[in-house]
Amino acid sequence: MPRLKNIKSASHTSKMLTASPLALAITSILFAPNLMAEETAATEQETITVLGQTYRNTATKTSLEPEETPQAISVINSDDFENRGVTSVQQALRYAPGVNAELKGGSVTMYDNYNIRGFENNQMYYDGLVLQYLVGWNLQPQIDPIALERVEIFKGPSSVLYGAMPPGGMVNLIAKSPQKERNTDISIATGSRNLVKASIDTTGQFGDSNVYYRLIGSASHRDGQVDYTEEERYVIAPSIDWYVTDNTLVNFNFYYQNDPNMGMNSAMPASGSVWDNPNGSIDKNASMGDKNWSKFEREFWMAGYKIDHSFNENWSFLQNARFMKADLYQENTYHAAAGWDPSTGNLDRYIYSTDEDSEGFTIDNQLSGRVVTGPVEHNLLFGIDYQHLKGSSNYTSYGYDGGYTAPSFNAFAPNNNQIDRSKVTATGVYIDDVKVEQLGFYFQDQMRINRIVLMAGGRLDNYEATSDYVGTITKTDQNNFSYRVGAMYEFDSGWSPYVNYATSFEPVAGVDSSGDSFEPSIGQQIEGGVKYLSSDYATSMAASLFHIIKSDVVVPDPNDPSYQGKIQVGEIRSQGAEFEARTMLTDNWDVAASYTYTDMEITKDTTGLEGKTPIYVPKNAATLWTNYYVYNGILGGSRFGAGARYIGERQMDAANTDTVPDYTVVDLSIGYDLAYLTNSLQGAAVNLSVNNLFDEDTFTCYDSANCWYGEERTVEFKFDYKF
Repeated sequence: MPRLKNIKSASHTSKMLTASPLALAITSILFAPNLMAEETAATEQETITVLGQTYRNTATKTSLEPEETPQAISVINSDDFENRGVTSVQQALRYAPGVNAELKGGSVTMYDNYNIRGFENNQMYYDGLVLQYLVGWNLQPQIDPIALERVEIFKGPSSVLYGAMPPGGMVNLIAKSPQKERNTDISIATGSRNLVKASIDTTGQFGDSNVYYRLIGSASHRDGQVDYTEEERYVIAPSIDWYVTDNTLVNFNFYYQNDPNMGMNSAMPASGSVWDNPNGSIDKNASMGDKNWSKFEREFWMAGYKIDHSFNENWSFLQNARFMKADLYQENTYHAAAGWDPSTGNLDRYIYSTDEDSEGFTIDNQLSGRVVTGPVEHNLLFGIDYQHLKGSSNYTSYGYDGGYTAPSFNAFAPNNNQIDRSKVTATGVYIDDVKVEQLGFYFQDQMRINRIVLMAGGRLDNYEATSDYVGTITKTDQNNFSYRVGAMYEFDSGWSPYVNYATSFEPVAGVDSSGDSFEPSIGQQIEGGVKYLSSDYATSMAASLFHIIKSDVVVPDPNDPSYQGKIQVGEIRSQGAEFEARTMLTDNWDVAASYTYTDMEITKDTTGLEGKTPIYVPKNAATLWTNYYVYNGILGGSRFGAGARYIGERQMDAANTDTVPDYTVVDLSIGYDLAYLTNSLQGAAVNLSVNNLFDEDTFTCYDSANCWYGEERTVEFKFDYKF
């Protein structure tokens, strides 16, 4: 199904995106290292220890380590990206406990869709600032993993520091930053579906100055998983760290991404894919669209800065700001359950396009300080953040050759060359102009009393939004106070039990049956758990129990005879357990494992869904990954990695009429350091990664008419050269 709002109106404007000057970008990337002079050893000793001082833990916006934070946090680092051959953030989230990613399968790659603890969240953060997007539409910026140092997943409500968001948690993408030591990493890759990819990541110091650079660039192209589709991307991301003084760092960063082709955005029926059908099976590569009406183009750029200043040993100030501009254009078809006949395979398809653009600004100001009062050490944080977003979405529906639907189509024998563009006529244009502003004031006190860590914080938000949808203006003006408290005790043995309580909010637009404006929907979580870190840092573990209630959900008013009224009485509960562990079994063998149990239920509703489980939520999920390194002998320089992902069955639709089957997928990765062959290949390495090794058929579904195949077996061979 297309991601769009309720359709109602009339006229079409189409904005084609301009291809980037790729040749110029690649030339700049390749020759940039030659413009940088050599560093001196003396300067290296003076400055290397302060690089990266702008890093903040996602959960606390401080330098507190995840192991010291009384709340569940999972971290995925760049080595995990490389070893597992991930090409998107949602692929990186595959092995994270409590997270269910790729909600539209492996064939839809233009979104990073995921849920945490059962609550769907399409909103990500990049270096602590929200990646703004138009809620309910298609224009969602994606960050390529080539630009990322790590991914942090904060479980449970996080509104106390970040404002409006679902109660399940959040994902913060940590960007690679400039480094003192000069280093360049060039890679090329090929693989399944005619993959061709090249990238460069170079960093170092400008001469003997106090300015450091990083330049990241990549270009990739491959055929999409679905017939007649392609996936193409170009990325360039330069950044500079300028140490103005010993106490002041200024960072300038830029990120540009052009996706001229992003595959497809269509689903297929369950009958013939998830379910058996007497007519046969729908091929996993089959397109339910038409190659003459299939486009998905996206382009966006972001420019930002950070100012990090230390007043003295105890107090510092960080300002983090970014401007973003994005455009998207797509042409596609969709279908509904009423237009699908499983006995014949006939599928009625509707033609549409969307033309979307947005621009936004975000800024976060943080004052942090350390104060000691008697036996208590206070780490204080005071912050003010603001975001502004405006955008427009133009949805156009079309008729075909005097009719309402596209030409007749059989899902079991697809003909994807039927639409004649000269016979396509616009029947309605539905424009939504959106403006959003959010202003937040927050504070936090992380206290330490010997082995006890206490945390308390609160935040006041003002959220304002205006939507002009086909001339109907809806305004939202809501205030909310979010808070959390937590406690942890650190034993000498490395075990640290903790408990916390936190709240979140999500703005709700519109009015109820009485004409009163809705209040924000509130999330509340209580969580208890334990973390462990061995004295040699070789083993870490975390286990938690959680209980989340999302209340004040808008549902239809059963007492309104017009069926148009809404009331705010809905409620959803999610509870369960999470476990994750990493350990070095020997000096050359590491293992990571996780397990998640989620019991989610709609506990209050007026539409007959009370007692039902939302879609996309598996009750059980588990992962296992291991790497074995060989340092000596004939296989010296090799790394053998393998993993397995299990996702339990999920509900087929909101009414829970059937389920989507569970699955287990095996992944494989083999690496080799070519320096073990000869010293002349120092810095060179190869890696072979295979996702879905046994080509297991997997599925996700929105309802019985809209399902997606998971990623088929994909193979990538990559050559890296570092110098």
